[in-house]
Amino acid sequence: MTFRAVPPLRFPRGLRVRLVVAFLLAAAFGSLLTAGLTFQQARSTILDRTQDAAVADLRAQLDSLAPGLPFPPSAEGLRDLTRQLDRAGGAYAWHSAAAYKDGPLISAAPMAPPVPKELRAGAREGSEASYQRVEHGGRPWLALAMPVEYAADSAVSSGRGRTSSGLTVYASLALDDDQADLAALRTAAQAAALPALALALVPALFAARRVLRPVRRLHDGAERIAAGELGTRLEPTGHDELADLTRTFNTMAETLQRDDAELRRLEGSARRFAADVAHELRTPLAAMTAVTEVLDEDAASGTLPPDTADAVRLISDETRALARMVEGLMEVSRFDAKTAPLRAEDVDLRTLVAKTLRLRGWDDDERVITDLAGPVPLHADPRRIDVILANLVGNALHHGRPPVVVRARAEGDRAVLTVVDHGDGIPEHALPHVFDRFYKADTARARSEGSGLGLALAYENALLHDGALTAVNAVGAGAVFTLTLPLAAPPPPEPR
Repeated sequence: MTFRAVPPLRFPRGLRVRLVVAFLLAAAFGSLLTAGLTFQQARSTILDRTQDAAVADLRAQLDSLAPGLPFPPSAEGLRDLTRQLDRAGGAYAWHSAAAYKDGPLISAAPMAPPVPKELRAGAREGSEASYQRVEHGGRPWLALAMPVEYAADSAVSSGRGRTSSGLTVYASLALDDDQADLAALRTAAQAAALPALALALVPALFAARRVLRPVRRLHDGAERIAAGELGTRLEPTGHDELADLTRTFNTMAETLQRDDAELRRLEGSARRFAADVAHELRTPLAAMTAVTEVLDEDAASGTLPPDTADAVRLISDETRALARMVEGLMEVSRFDAKTAPLRAEDVDLRTLVAKTLRLRGWDDDERVITDLAGPVPLHADPRRIDVILANLVGNALHHGRPPVVVRARAEGDRAVLTVVDHGDGIPEHALPHVFDRFYKADTARARSEGSGLGLALAYENALLHDGALTAVNAVGAGAVFTLTLPLAAPPPPEPR
């Protein structure tokens, strides 16, 4: 038998649900509070009405029966009084009892009515009628205590200016009918709660819709802004906080659009300036390079004085460095203008690695080790792959320590080439910026052989091939540069 895992319940967490739930909770709290207060008021009214009517009826009966009772009353006289009171109870069906001073409680009923001790103690000390609600036999009861007073030679019920006779009459009546009325009232309140909540759901949904409609419009507008549609504007409706938020959104969008246009203008101007400067420098640099080559030959042949020869060599080196930087700027301007050409052809990455190392004399260099296992077919531009490889290996030789290991593998549908040196690695603060243009990790050196464009051009060439170039520090080694490129699609099968 297999048991299928039951996914956990996920409740919606949207703003609409929260608004509706909050509205329903508020409605439920208000309904419960109103129902509770109403129930308490109705309960007090019903019980007070029963109590007042019973007290008045008992007083009337005592006014009629007490004057005929001889004092001090005998036990039989008290029993006869309670019997007459029970008969006169009528609709209340109370059970009465009587006690003279501290004597025993005497009742005509087979069982004495529930009379609390606290009620008896209070009745002996006071002269006014008192009452107490009690539970007896699982039923609610109302216990009454009424002292009997007398004037002249006649005993009468309680009244002002009269003296206590020492006789107290008790009456207990069941509150079953009142309890039934209260239970019916409670059931009616509970039955009305669900329809009230169901009715509250309609205005809750309407209110949530009214609140969420401008929020959705703001959300859609923010998504369009994030997608680059900076001309997005929203129409504010009403005069509430959401309308103010909409107007603030429009102001923000207008500011972003204006700043974006200004940044684009400045960026375009800077790119055109760099491209124009690089283009204008190519011709004089070509002439300078030709002249320095002739001077290099003269310096090498010894026809120039030593100091002049050293100056010529310095000028030649600087001229070649400037020429490389200008070519790099021209290439950067092509990438920025999206006009960099890609002349792709089917090649093997191992062949490109071997050719790059051979052209630069690194194939016989003991500092460079290659690990090229298995074919790695590519459809790529050989010249641009050569730029990437030359920059990675040259950077490892210049900034790291040998040996520099170059590995090429085919992993899945990607070609992976890694260049690993055994130096100190790249400083952690420089790792995020190694492919930035003109960035140099060693800021203390104001002048270096590189222009800071080599790794940036390698990165752009990798992107041009739908590839990626990353840099990390390896444990036990130095910097690790990883180039990933898509493998060439396999040739279609030949027809049989």
